[in-house]
Amino acid sequence: MTGVDCLIEDDRWHDAGLERLAARAAEATLAHLGLDPKEWEIAVLACDDARIAALNEDFRDKAAPTNVLSWPSEERGADVDGTVPDLPEPGLDPELGDIAIAYDTCAREAEAAGKPMADHVTHLVVHALLHLLGYDHVRDQDATLMEATEVAILGKLGLPDPY
Repeated sequence: MTGVDCLIEDDRWHDAGLERLAARAAEATLAHLGLDPKEWEIAVLACDDARIAALNEDFRDKAAPTNVLSWPSEERGADVDGTVPDLPEPGLDPELGDIAIAYDTCAREAEAAGKPMADHVTHLVVHALLHLLGYDHVRDQDATLMEATEVAILGKLGLPDPY
């Protein structure tokens, strides 16, 4: 099982089953990319909108809540738009980075989209973990690659295309 360390600041995440959802999403993401899930670790802060808004302002200069944030342990992004990022080397530092996820925003988005909360949260953890691994969506071809990778991972989990 993937090393997912969840720090639950908002108790609603317990009822949502975040620990199980995050572990399942991380395991599927790493396996899809050919990485042994047992070799890697991530930390997930399960918080509310107030906490993620403060983090968003501190780290991105955006004074508003967001659904998920990620902080990779090292830069892994691809130099060429649309190419797969350099994946981490097994046997080195197992820590991939940190993720924060906000209950309030996730619940609002899931309801607005008519999706089960568990499906939306799983998608966001996959998305955030891909960011930890160097995937991004700023450049057009990178965004296409990242979305296709997310859709493939979610499909293997039996979840529909979120886009």
